[in-house]
Amino acid sequence: MKRLTLDRQNKKIAGVCAGIANYLEVDVTIIRILFLVGLVCFSFGFWVYVIVWLVAPSSDKYIEKA
Repeated sequence: MKRLTLDRQNKKIAGVCAGIANYLEVDVTIIRILFLVGLVCFSFGFWVYVIVWLVAPSSDKYIEKA
């Protein structure tokens, strides 16, 4: 089962766009452009980003366990 998680390896700010791109299996650049358009044109992009940042868990698949 796939889960939406923040991608800490490919992040620019918080890993939200990279996490969504991994979940949808699309290029992260497409998601970043969609968020930018949503921010500039409709201003909902900012709120969606913040909500996902607060709600989605961090991806732990890249954390090395000792």
